[in-house]
Amino acid sequence: MHDWKATYNGFHTSFPGYKRRPVIGISGNFGERGCELAEGYYRSILEAGGTPLVIPPYEDADALVTTLEHIDALLLSGGGDLNPLYLGEEPSPALHSICPQRDLPELLLIRLAYDRQIPMLGICRGIQMLVAALDGELHQDIREGMPEARLLKHSQDLPREYASHTVTLAKGSLLHDIMDSEQLTVNSFHHQAVRAAGPHLRVVAEAPDGVIEAVESCEHKSILGVQWHPECFILRGDRSMMPLFDWLVSEAANYRQARDLHHRMLTLDSHCDTPMVFHQNIQFHQRDPRILVDLHKMTEGGLDASIMVAYLPQGERDDDTLLATTAKTEQIINQIETMVAANCTAMDIARTPDDLYRLKASGKRAVMLGIENGYAIGRDLSLVEHFRQRGVVYMTLCHNGDNDICDSARGHGEHGGLSNFGREIIAEMNRVGMMVDLSHAAETSFWQALECSSTPIVCSHSSCRALCDHPRNLTDEQMQALARNGGVMQVTLYEGFLRRDGKASILDAIEHIHHAVSVMGIEHVGIGTDFDGDGGVPGVASASELINLTRRLLRERYSETDLHLLWGENFLRVMRLCQQVK
Repeated sequence: MHDWKATYNGFHTSFPGYKRRPVIGISGNFGERGCELAEGYYRSILEAGGTPLVIPPYEDADALVTTLEHIDALLLSGGGDLNPLYLGEEPSPALHSICPQRDLPELLLIRLAYDRQIPMLGICRGIQMLVAALDGELHQDIREGMPEARLLKHSQDLPREYASHTVTLAKGSLLHDIMDSEQLTVNSFHHQAVRAAGPHLRVVAEAPDGVIEAVESCEHKSILGVQWHPECFILRGDRSMMPLFDWLVSEAANYRQARDLHHRMLTLDSHCDTPMVFHQNIQFHQRDPRILVDLHKMTEGGLDASIMVAYLPQGERDDDTLLATTAKTEQIINQIETMVAANCTAMDIARTPDDLYRLKASGKRAVMLGIENGYAIGRDLSLVEHFRQRGVVYMTLCHNGDNDICDSARGHGEHGGLSNFGREIIAEMNRVGMMVDLSHAAETSFWQALECSSTPIVCSHSSCRALCDHPRNLTDEQMQALARNGGVMQVTLYEGFLRRDGKASILDAIEHIHHAVSVMGIEHVGIGTDFDGDGGVPGVASASELINLTRRLLRERYSETDLHLLWGENFLRVMRLCQQVK
């Protein structure tokens, strides 16, 4: 008999080199005796180097959230059919048996995991649940749903460990890369199937009869679903399907590394426009679908702090309009403060870098105040100190149009760069400790501001013109000069500033970060999303997805020190310098 005590005595987790294995939650099936799970699922996860954890089917949402906080990936197992009522359909006569105990828990589990960017692999029923939870469509029965197709036998009589038909994989897909093949031989035990992948997924494999056999994320996320049962093959020593489980465990390890890093470092988004939609009576304490930044999304994406700006579109410059614009600025700042006060148990206003670190240590999210467009102060120099006393940490000198301070990248060159008043404004901002932000400024304004400012300059939400030739972006020469002066450029996520065709994704954002780092050095680059000001691209479309940037950068071999700098330390270094001047 095995000497279990010898195993126990020889095992501990404190020795150097101990490596935590990723925890893979596996959705449990439901049978006569309650929760159950076929052997192949946990055998495959163990073989891939993960730690399997069975998640029973229960509907307690708080318990599901707690579970998700302790797993690094989710494996959705096979089983009975989905109740079509969850898809807004009545049951077809061809519908087979459903498993009502699993449906609601798994729909909740998938959507919550999706919000948290947790890697997911769905198997058989699992692919169907992924599609249902992410707004796709299912055939209740293949033969009924595809009456004109010459269907294969999709519920084989062979043992599950043996393949019965082929599937063709889409070239260039994640699945194709994982399996390194254009065709696989697979097993098959189903009659429900995917009818349409929906907005978040795409079809990447089909059987010869046209039945959809695999889907994956079309948003550059770690989500994959297969219709067959890859876990069965390992039971007879066939490792042909192990790349799927190796992929899941690898993604889980990357996710856990990023999540742990977000717990340790301060993460700051240097520019968001969420106050623009406050008039819609948004619910910041809820997961409000109308906004890209709220408390839930900040928590899900691991975002500690956001600089929310009072945005003023450029308008007329007569005295009455300028007074009204200043009043509008005051109103927006009041709205931000009111929103934060209403959620004071979870967040607070920060005025300094030290405030940010204090709030993170106490478990709170932070908001800093900014002004987008110096149009807000009209021609009144005293308003610079007034708004700094209100807590404003930076002001963008202009927006899309020339104003009394300077020329805009989208203006007509009214001043040939800075006006005389603009030079006074910069001197006053330097005096009171407010950062000078040159995002949106014309090149002439940029060079003149860089010359006359006594403190480093920031570009709170800009990108690289070498990769996207837009007048709003910075040239390599501007970026180099900004770095020489000790400033920072915060890469933005607005698709039109990442690619001229507007078809940008997280991959383009990473390329802009790479380029900025290569031109300026890692000490002068950061992230300013422009969320709720049209910022956000597939893969990092809201605050909840910001951890995906960290995951990608970790894959690109950025160190933990690098990520600390990119996620806020660079920007806060400049903020400290500016605020110490006063």
